[in-house]
Amino acid sequence: MKICNIIGARPQFIKVATISRVIKNRSNIKEIIIHTGQHYDNNMSDIFFSELDIPSPDYNLNIGSGLHGWQTGKMLEAIEKVLLNEKPDVVIVYGDTNSTIAGALAATKLHIPVAHVEAGLRSFNRSMPEEINRIATDKISDLLFVPTQMAMDHLKNEGLANYSFFCGDVMYDSVLHFSKKINTFTEEPYYLATIHRPANTDVIGKFSSIIKAFSKFDKKVVLPAHPRLKKVLDQIKVPDNIKIIEPVGYTKMLSLIKNADLVFTDSGGLQKECYFLKKRCVTLREETEWVETLENNCNILVGADYDKIVAAEKLKCGEFDIKTKYGLGNAAEKIIEKISEYLIQC
Repeated sequence: MKICNIIGARPQFIKVATISRVIKNRSNIKEIIIHTGQHYDNNMSDIFFSELDIPSPDYNLNIGSGLHGWQTGKMLEAIEKVLLNEKPDVVIVYGDTNSTIAGALAATKLHIPVAHVEAGLRSFNRSMPEEINRIATDKISDLLFVPTQMAMDHLKNEGLANYSFFCGDVMYDSVLHFSKKINTFTEEPYYLATIHRPANTDVIGKFSSIIKAFSKFDKKVVLPAHPRLKKVLDQIKVPDNIKIIEPVGYTKMLSLIKNADLVFTDSGGLQKECYFLKKRCVTLREETEWVETLENNCNILVGADYDKIVAAEKLKCGEFDIKTKYGLGNAAEKIIEKISEYLIQC
């Protein structure tokens, strides 16, 4: 059996690592990895392959950044060529990026079964490119691997229940696997922040509102500088309590989360990593796909609203109900088992 994994962005590197670890123990499975190059600098890509022990990509398409249509089109064309050459039995796509929809479209048009890992998520905000990507990918995939019961409900409501399988969250698998590498810091108390979505970085008023709110905190705010963020930082005066650092690898980020007093983010993946590490999160968005994290104020939505961000610092949260909501940490095993069963039946 030949499985082709298609990835291109940080969250996908983390997810594919869990699947690759399972495949390594299956002598009857050959893995092919296509890296689209969506995240193309060393800190956003190479470091994750090394740290997460992901096999080197068999194909690196080096697409890079660009307008959504251009980027998706270039990926679709390049992925199709690889699939025609490799002829895999199944293609696995992850999450909701342009790499996801390009991989799913290329495989579907060649009549190769598609498995979508992290299916069923919905923000119900169609202005987000990710929302369009995930909806379209779910509609054309043959197997939908679902991380939460809420996501299962979404797929059932869309008539896709027969293709959907609750397996838990592969990112929870990953946090458990790397938990021993999470370090404890002894430095002064700090908050952690990540900002990367165009809705926040491309609208200078929103970005300024977020930074102004951070300036009101007595604690230091550690802010890893995503490539998109660096361009915006040049346009404003950065408050003295904000410490800009280079992008960090996976286990370093988990350590930063674990040791922070509070996390501010507009990332989907980081919301979950906070939840898995039982760290309160403030999400700089108006909605979230991970609605389970909102219970007990474990995560709250504030958008780019100055007053809400400042007020969020003082809120308290309740219990984190991880295993009930995100599975038992064996999602990757379940996914490979179900794919194997599916291909035997075909």
